[in-house]
Amino acid sequence: MPKDMESFLSGSVDCDVHAVVPSIDALLPYFEPRWRDMILQRGIPSAESNTYPSRSPLTANPKWHAPMEPFHAIPADQLVVQALDANGTDLAICNCLYGVQMLNSEDMGQAFARAVNDWLVAEWLDAQPRLRASIVVPMQNPDMCVEEIERCACDQRFVQILMLGLGEMPLGKRYYWPIYEAAEKAGLPIAIHAGSMYRHPVTGVGWPTFHVQEYAAQSVSMQTSLTSLICEGVFQKFPDLKVVLTESGFTWLPAYLWRLDKYWHGLRMEVPWLNVPPTEIVRSNVRFTLQPVDAPPQKEQMVKLFEHIGCDDLILFSTDYPHWQYDEDPIPAGMSKEMIRKIKIDNPQTTYARLAKGDNNG
Repeated sequence: MPKDMESFLSGSVDCDVHAVVPSIDALLPYFEPRWRDMILQRGIPSAESNTYPSRSPLTANPKWHAPMEPFHAIPADQLVVQALDANGTDLAICNCLYGVQMLNSEDMGQAFARAVNDWLVAEWLDAQPRLRASIVVPMQNPDMCVEEIERCACDQRFVQILMLGLGEMPLGKRYYWPIYEAAEKAGLPIAIHAGSMYRHPVTGVGWPTFHVQEYAAQSVSMQTSLTSLICEGVFQKFPDLKVVLTESGFTWLPAYLWRLDKYWHGLRMEVPWLNVPPTEIVRSNVRFTLQPVDAPPQKEQMVKLFEHIGCDDLILFSTDYPHWQYDEDPIPAGMSKEMIRKIKIDNPQTTYARLAKGDNNG
């Protein structure tokens, strides 16, 4: 971050960093005794996800961790130095991508979600006052999600709810509406993060062969999730709900909205509750994290892209730490100082009510 910009970045927020569970042993103290005994007796290993293989080059910057070691051992104080201090950022929101949602047992999924959230409080939020977190919920059962939201929401350091882009069914289905109702009631945004419950293939034509295929397909799955939320009427039912698409990219947004608006005009009889164009819903209720950004190579093209988006309120600063998709600076070339201030301070403060209130004590 250039030195002359540090003075106006007070209050800035990194909206996507990753607290990583190093092993099942780290979680054991946070399980109820019966679940702890079951895990030990059955020899259950850590619930790792395929979304970020631990030795993939994208998984951790070698400057932050030895290139041939998993990044699991990165502690909270190291994250603060490498992600916050290095980028002139005051606060960061931790999103824990553990395999809670992949477990087939609803009860076990709930137990793991509780343990992960309690681990986040004890090992991250209590350890570093500059950290906030997302509530991990067991997407296997919406009622259990609501229970976990209500249990954790009393801690003001939880500032949003974490879901995955690929679940049992499209995210706009009424099956998931109890989660959105609880989120709106608590004043918490829903973060829909790139990732999968792996109940279905991660592409529309079947299972891919390589990680690069899955990774590239994540933006398509996020578009599908967003279309479902809009067309199923989630934002008409819950008008105060905010949704943050996390690690979704956003350079696809102009063409996507042009297309969706066009077909909304032609097919409105199918969705009569959708009384405004999809573009208006996105501008009022949906936000996107910055990194990883598939930015165009020339800064003039980046400027043009934001002109096509037509709204400065949509992008939230993120580093995606410790994942690594940018070379030196997470801010793409071509952004004005005014835009940088918007994405680092104004937009996060507007999106996350608990940050704007300044009441962040547990």
